[in-house]
Order: sequence, then C-alpha cells, then structure tokens
Amino acid sequence: MISRRNGTAVASATVLALTLAACGGGSGDGDGGDADAPLTWMSMLHTPTTPEKNGAIETALEEHTGTEFEMQWVPDASKEEKINAALASGTLADIVSLTQIDSTTVRSSLTSGMFWDVEEYLSEFPNLSKIDPQTLEAARIDGELYGVPYQKIKARYGVVVRQDWLDNLGLEVPHTIEDLTAVAHAFAHDDPDGNGKDDTTGFYDREESFRVGFRSLTGYFGAGSVFEATEDGDVVPTFTTDAFKEAMEWYRGVYEDGGVNQEFVTVQKQNQQDGIAQGKGGIVVTGLFEAKNYMAIAQSADPETPMEWALVNDITYEDVPRRILSDTNGGMGGWLAIPKSEVETEDDLRKVLGFIDKLMDEEAYGLMTNGVEGTHYEVDGDGVVTITDQTAWEQEVQPFSSSRPSEKVVTYKNATPYVDEGNELMAENEDYVITNPAQSLTSETYDSRWSAIEQQVNDAYNQYITGAIEMSDFEATIEGLRGEGLDQIIEEFSAAYAKVNG
Repeated sequence: MISRRNGTAVASATVLALTLAACGGGSGDGDGGDADAPLTWMSMLHTPTTPEKNGAIETALEEHTGTEFEMQWVPDASKEEKINAALASGTLADIVSLTQIDSTTVRSSLTSGMFWDVEEYLSEFPNLSKIDPQTLEAARIDGELYGVPYQKIKARYGVVVRQDWLDNLGLEVPHTIEDLTAVAHAFAHDDPDGNGKDDTTGFYDREESFRVGFRSLTGYFGAGSVFEATEDGDVVPTFTTDAFKEAMEWYRGVYEDGGVNQEFVTVQKQNQQDGIAQGKGGIVVTGLFEAKNYMAIAQSADPETPMEWALVNDITYEDVPRRILSDTNGGMGGWLAIPKSEVETEDDLRKVLGFIDKLMDEEAYGLMTNGVEGTHYEVDGDGVVTITDQTAWEQEVQPFSSSRPSEKVVTYKNATPYVDEGNELMAENEDYVITNPAQSLTSETYDSRWSAIEQQVNDAYNQYITGAIEMSDFEATIEGLRGEGLDQIIEEFSAAYAKVNG
C-alpha cells in the first residue's frame, strides 16, 4: 500500500554520502568511471554482517554472468537516510536498488532525469522481456520505467481456517462470503475446540485491519486496491465506494455476532500471531504462507497440538467475479535503477541490463536463494531442498537472497507443512489480481496529505465496526475530508491517469 513520505533533510546528505563513498561508492564525477572496472551495485543488507568479498556466492555469480561486480551494501535499518544522501550527492553505483517505493525523494529522483528509462531495451533480453505486464505497469511513474522492477508474487493473501475446528463441527471449508460468515458464527458459539469454554472466535484480526486484513476482504466484494478507476476515468480511494461500504456493513455484523475478536483495534501483529497459535481464533485473513508460522508457534508450546489449517484462495461473493487484491504493490518491490552519471552510453546500459538479466537465470537464482549444493543445502530424491548449514547460509547466501531481481524464477519444494500448498495457491492468485492504478501516478497533494487523510478514515472505520458510530457518520467523515485534500488528490490522480491512458 502506497504511503509516500518525505525524505530526510538534505542538510545531512553530504556527510552521509561521503560515508557511502568511503565504503566504495560510485565515482559520482560524471565521467562514467573506468570501463574495465567491476560493475558496482548498491543494495540493501538485511543481515548483521556483510558476506565475505569474493566469497563463494559472489564468485559463482561472476562466473555465471561473465561480469565482475562489487556489492556496496547499505544496512536496511539506515537505508532511508543513506539512499537519500546518495541521491542528493550523486554518489551512486552502476546499479542502485531503490526499494522505498513510497518515498517522495526516491520517486522525485527517478523522474528527475538521473536514471535511464529502460523500457525500450527490455525486449532485447530473454528474462527481462518476460516481466509480467502488471508488474511493469506498477513500476512505471507517469508512464515511464526508470529501472528494472524487483519482481514479487503479486498477491499472497487468502483466508486460512482451522481445519480441525471445521472437522469438529462437521463443517466444510468455506469458499464464499456466506459460508465464511457461517463458519465465523460457529467458531464463536459452538465450542470448536471442544474444551467446554466460551473462549474462541471466528476472525482473529489486529489493529491494522483497515489497511491489511479487512482491506483484503473488501476485494471479494468488488472494491479496488487502495484506489480504483471508475468507468468515467476518475481515480478514487476505495473507501469511498459502495463495495467497500458494503463490506464494512457485513464485517460489522460479524463483529456484533462475536465472530471477530472484540479487542482487535488494540491487537498488534505479534499478539495476533500468539493468539492464533493459542487457539483464540480460527479464521485469519493473511498471507497464505503464514499457516506454517502459526503451526511452528503452536508446536513449540505443544508438540501434540491438534491444529490443522485449510488454506483458501478462492473466496467469492454473490455475482462478483473471483478476484484478490495485491498486497505487494502489483508484484513490484522497487527498482534496479541505473544512473546516467555512472552508465553513460547505451552500450554500457545494455551490459548492465545483461548482467541483471543473467541474475534471473535458474542457476543464478539458485545461488542467491539456496547457495551452493553440498555446502549450504541438499536436495533429496523428491526434490525437496533443505538448508544444511543455517549459519553459513545466513552469512553467505541470505544477503544475496534479498537482492534477487525476481522472487518468481523457481519455486523449490519444501519439507515444512503448508509451504508447498501456500506457494501453489499464491501462484494461482496471479490470474485474479487487482492492482492499484494510482501507484504509478503522481499527485503532490497525495504526497503531502494522504497519510493524515487515511488515518482519519482508519479511525472512523474502527469506530464503525465496533459500533461507536453509524455508516452516516463514516460517510460524513469522508465528506469532511474532501475539502482537506481528498478531492484534490482525486483530481490530480484522475488527470495523471487520463494523460497516461489517453
């Protein structure tokens, strides 16, 4: 979900940029550097330490791609200030990983002319030419593609339901909103765990309901992904639509029936996970990969836990066609941006794109995901991949794993329950994804006002679901926000949408 923020003050940019340069940053002098020098890549580091230079993974990737390269690792915890500093000073590498897609500073830099528009070159490469059109669209800014998009699964969400509770009550796995409503009622009132206590509910939600769990549910009713384009070509927030409000009315009814944990507005994510593992609720709207995590927590407390899960990715409502809202910005995790100051010619650009393209080969993907067979992992007769040296993998492979240009090259079999099933269902979701049309558009009012507007709507949503206000009050909140920037955002996004699609 987009929520752009202003970057850090430029006052500290020079100092921070010098820090990056001291760690091996690009030349930043506009001369393109030494043509024979290794390709440089500024990327995020999600581990405590950097992998050894010229280590096994880096060496193997150089052999596969035929390109010598140097990683310039930026600790993820400080990426905002350091990337902003590098952008402000022009101290850049040949490839710059820009993963803060909600950052106004990043988006302004991309549109400033600093980076190559790569779209016309992608067709020249076997892997880059196959990037999903929806992901490309999500990566464009006002119609231009200022970098190779990081590719992610486009929609990971679904509904996970306690299978053992369904079995205990003689219920079938729900596949419609109507069935889901009945299951929520039964889980709240019919003692699904058989302990004789009134201590369970249906949906186990958390304080981010408006932005996460409930948001996904609204897609089944026909609502869009944060914003949607109307038949008239206007781009409007989904919370203004009839489908969204119909979903609210339904969810409030489930809440009033006891089918949603009554204190959800104060439940944080970790508390939600713990509560689910403890058997407090039996329905979760979440990533389809989460069932394995709930199982792990439950089994750590009770190895004999009866917990079982049904993973559902095909919930529908009345005559609304099957659909699922993207939870990964249309499968786009940022840009592999190529600065013109470091890569000056089209020939050099093609060399960099060729390197990125080869990183999307199965062999390179395997190196960046699992490591070296026999050293980091093994494969059994059924093709199941198991990490054999977790410490070595974390130190040598994991840093590269988070830099993979695509997460969709190969799906490896896994011995952990629910992983393979979750992967299969997330792959199925790709055919039914609804994305946010405003993500690739620019609105200055959105950048400055959206966070405050959305928070007020979020508060009104919480009040409505819990019965503190009525729908007329929720609608009045929206009307009151129209003069505080909401109508201006709609106008600016609609004009940008018409310009790109006209």
